[in-house]
Amino acid sequence: MEPVYQGLGRCVCCFWLAVAFDIVGLLVLLVGVFVNVFFYDLLIYAGAIVIFLSLVWWVFWYSGNIEVPPAELEDDVGLLKKDKGAFGGISGAVRRLSSRVSSGIRNSLRRNGGPSSTRTGRAQRSASGPPLASGQQVAVAMTTMTPQEDTPHAAVSSVAGCHIEMPHTTTETSPT
Repeated sequence: MEPVYQGLGRCVCCFWLAVAFDIVGLLVLLVGVFVNVFFYDLLIYAGAIVIFLSLVWWVFWYSGNIEVPPAELEDDVGLLKKDKGAFGGISGAVRRLSSRVSSGIRNSLRRNGGPSSTRTGRAQRSASGPPLASGQQVAVAMTTMTPQEDTPHAAVSSVAGCHIEMPHTTTETSPT
């Protein structure tokens, strides 16, 4: 037999915490408004914040006292009735279809979640040389050209026994 809750219902502790937060917040706020202290603004803000935090306890108390009939709760927690009538077959079929689709999507994401070997192989391969070992660094040398220079320079770098020549690039800047 279920206990019968009267008056404040279940979650009485949340109710009294909400009331206490309201009273303390209101007292702090009123002290900040009516008492002549140099930190009155702190008391006004603190009182308003404590009153706002009491809303958390009011929501807990209210949501803890919501009554849900067991007949409506059965479907939500997975306690399906055996004889649902004409609609039971349709909803059961829809539930099975939904379960299959979602598990299929979940399994395909698990299979394809890792990096593809073709993507990493292409990223680690040099444009003009042999494939690089994983974790090997590539040194790139760059040169800048000032407006006084007339001859472009090409940067040459040696990595893993092969020479890579970088074409000259210029960068235009506007005078500031």
